[in-house]
Amino acid sequence: MVQPLHMLKETPSQTAGPYVHIGLAPSYAGFDIFENNFSNEIVGPDTKGERITLQGRVFDGSGTPIRDVLLESWQANSEGKYNHPEDFQAKEIEDNFRGWGRICSDFDTGVYQLKTIKPGKVPGRNGAVQAPHISLWIVSRGINIGLSTRVYFSDETTANATDPVLNGIELVERRQTLIAKRNEADGEVVYTFDIYLQGDNETVFFDI
Repeated sequence: MVQPLHMLKETPSQTAGPYVHIGLAPSYAGFDIFENNFSNEIVGPDTKGERITLQGRVFDGSGTPIRDVLLESWQANSEGKYNHPEDFQAKEIEDNFRGWGRICSDFDTGVYQLKTIKPGKVPGRNGAVQAPHISLWIVSRGINIGLSTRVYFSDETTANATDPVLNGIELVERRQTLIAKRNEADGEVVYTFDIYLQGDNETVFFDI
């Protein structure tokens, strides 16, 4: 007999656990089971735009780096167009620009790295323009539901000042938790973006 929905018990919650890499990024766990493994580089040799590395660590509530985090990224290309059929902008998208990535933190250091290009401005709601940003989704053991956040860039102060999402955060000081700091190392542009799951420096997460 099929029970009515209101009589069914709720399924117990469960964190991503130690097997998240095996299921989503098996190459990081030493399993060669996918024909095409996702790497931390989401652009090709002909992708236009400024080459950057986004890197950082994810910290738990005690300030300890988490070493088995998996992150997924989603971004526009340098012209501000997403590689998605619902982006109807009359702009070109490169064949070798994936725009979506899956990155794991290093099991020893906890550092994650994303090799990409700096995205352009993208249209928002009601004609607003969103500042260049990268969206991140974070999963790991101890997290029941994946966390969503955004990465903005420290050298885009003018665009950040009018971004509707960033400025929708009521506490001004909390907006800084979404700003990646720009540096240069060995001739490469590196943006550092650390993520804090809890505590005084907790990163802003979005309910999506």
